Amino acid sequence: MTDIFEYHAQKAFDASRPLAERMRPKTLDDFMGQSHVVGEGGLIRRAIERDRIFSMVLWGPPGCGKTTLARIIAGETRSHFVHFSAVLAGVKEIRAVIEDAKNQLKLYRKRTILFVDEIHRFNKSQQDAFLHHVESGLITLIGATTENPSFEVIPPLLSRCRVITLKPLLSEEISAILNQALRDREGGLGEKDLFLTPEALSHLVRIAEGDARIALNGLELAASLFIQENDDSGKNKPRPITLQDLEKALQKKALMYDKSGEEHYNLISAFHKCLRGSDPDAALYWLERMLAAGEDPLFVARRMVRFASEDVGNADPQALRVALGAMEAFKFLGHPEGELALAQAAVYLSTAPKSNSIYAAYQTVQDVIKTSGTLPVPLHIRNAPTKLMKDLGYGKDYKYAHDYAAAYVPQDYLPEKLQGQQYYFPTDRGYEKLIKQRLEKWRGLNQKGSSSKKRT
Repeated sequence: MTDIFEYHAQKAFDASRPLAERMRPKTLDDFMGQSHVVGEGGLIRRAIERDRIFSMVLWGPPGCGKTTLARIIAGETRSHFVHFSAVLAGVKEIRAVIEDAKNQLKLYRKRTILFVDEIHRFNKSQQDAFLHHVESGLITLIGATTENPSFEVIPPLLSRCRVITLKPLLSEEISAILNQALRDREGGLGEKDLFLTPEALSHLVRIAEGDARIALNGLELAASLFIQENDDSGKNKPRPITLQDLEKALQKKALMYDKSGEEHYNLISAFHKCLRGSDPDAALYWLERMLAAGEDPLFVARRMVRFASEDVGNADPQALRVALGAMEAFKFLGHPEGELALAQAAVYLSTAPKSNSIYAAYQTVQDVIKTSGTLPVPLHIRNAPTKLMKDLGYGKDYKYAHDYAAAYVPQDYLPEKLQGQQYYFPTDRGYEKLIKQRLEKWRGLNQKGSSSKKRT
């Protein structure tokens, strides 16, 4: 009778756990994603198969499987597993774990895998407490972090661990996890006979941004609300959770957007044209439309870097630096703080003087090369590192610009067939106006065929 009571109590406890916890895979074959380390021939799979587990730091974004992978490693190697939170524990707790590890080894011949969640939150003294025991092999340390371990883990400890970089889960992997949770009758929602419509599935995958936990939490919330609001009349046949059901549960409207479809290109096109049209208000609007719909912010940042060269160019050379700075700021800050740097760059680019002269010049040069082929480099501007090359005329009659007034001397640099051609025509806008004045002066000297007086 006690066993039956305990069985039902355990079952009730399991049912009360979050869906993301219940769906945590227990074997490597069930693990989703990270095929570069757990797939056939992957480093971690080979270590498990050979029973030669090593201390490691799992570095990756939230929800990519760091904790799950650590549990699987412990389970498949039959090791004693200790889950340790860097937020809640101190040196005293570390010492207790070390003593327990000694007992596990002495009494049961079991090694201990110590999993430290958020290891970047440990201070130096806490990390030092592991050092000797990792080195001696008493414990196998598996740390998990979302931060670059090069900056957050002390070098002596890092040198004793392998850093394993994990990636955000792909859209198809998140889809597979959600569908598995809907089918699973043990730990999942299989007994509820629910399914996500294609639009709902696509939206949930998008807002998860590669985080399985976010995806499963969203599914659990939507399913719970759906069941509360619908009777059991159709329980014997699969019932759809629609996009509207999902929006209601998550209290967030799904903006019309498909990162691989037409709307993706429509929005980025609108954003680009607002920057070119010097409209910062519209640029901010389309920027937020993309970010709110789940667009990769680094995709937007890359487009702004391109824009800085294509549409601003040398009218404001600082624009490229601003766009690159915004991209680096977002990489450093992440969501949501980093989005402000993107907004700052968008406003700067919108209000900068515009010139596509570099873009036009580069395209012209590409066309010229396609039609003229690989013309030889003029002898006087060839490198001449050997006597033979000098005897052949390499570098002969080359004029060193710094030997002349204003560091300029008329001289041909293009292949003979193209001499006199011009490709770059700067505008009168912004800094390019100054560039234009310089070029007009230099090109005038070339046309006259006069040379500046050599400096003494």
